[in-house]
Amino acid sequence: MRHTLKKNKTQLHTHAAVNLTALVSCQLGKRSRPQKKAVWIDCGVHAREWIGPAFCQWFVKEAISSYQYDSVMRRLLNQLNFYIMPVFNVDGYHFSWTTDRFWRKTRSKNHKFHCRGVDANRNWKVKWCDEGASSHPCDDTYCGPFPESEPEVKAVAKFLRKHKKHVRAYISIHAYAQMLLYPYSYKYATIPNFSCESAAHSAVTALYSAYGVRYRYGPASTTLYVSSGSSIDWAYRNGIPYAFAFELRDTGYFGFLLPESLISPTCTETMRAVKAIASGSSLYFLVFLI
Repeated sequence: MRHTLKKNKTQLHTHAAVNLTALVSCQLGKRSRPQKKAVWIDCGVHAREWIGPAFCQWFVKEAISSYQYDSVMRRLLNQLNFYIMPVFNVDGYHFSWTTDRFWRKTRSKNHKFHCRGVDANRNWKVKWCDEGASSHPCDDTYCGPFPESEPEVKAVAKFLRKHKKHVRAYISIHAYAQMLLYPYSYKYATIPNFSCESAAHSAVTALYSAYGVRYRYGPASTTLYVSSGSSIDWAYRNGIPYAFAFELRDTGYFGFLLPESLISPTCTETMRAVKAIASGSSLYFLVFLI
């Protein structure tokens, strides 16, 4: 399904299609030469972190509505591809709305235990099921029966492998803790790419400029905790030089139950941070996976 949107002599093109994993992809952007550099953003890896999908939808809305008057956004959309997945863990997210508000994992079945689901951020093929991950299916950090056992993880990993020559930044949106994390997660060490630290500093500074909310930043292992099989470690290991995980508001007062009144300010400040990362990564048209 293709659509063409025209506004003030600017032509944007959208494309929607269903792939083998039942994900719908939408493509928006100003046509230019192919093979531009790209940024990947996913939200909703953990079902109960509702502010994540809210941000990805906010990003889509702002990218479209501000193109005409926001010079930074216009430049980013003209120069980059953005691959956006608003709800990574669709089944788990739906379950958190209908049955268990604090559900974290996917909803895959386990043939030996009554417990369901895998932690989609412990299922990547990088130091899989090591420290910070559990091998027991009933635990919230269960790593799964094997790497990429979850169709969501497998589909995204396949996509990123295919496009890794062009994807320069990987961003995963989580909650909560008010942190901006980069590799490594699985060990107490800092990646050789010191540009990640510089980009993180610029991002949290841009975020702070909105409402004065402070974020900590640093390697995930020392800033938050050690975890193996994470998406940012996998992205970096697979040649994506800028890999980040946001932990959005707050620091625990509301936790996963962030009130509606804080959605707009959280998304507004996070938008500034993401734009700072994209601008600094020197990374054209926008691709949304929804």
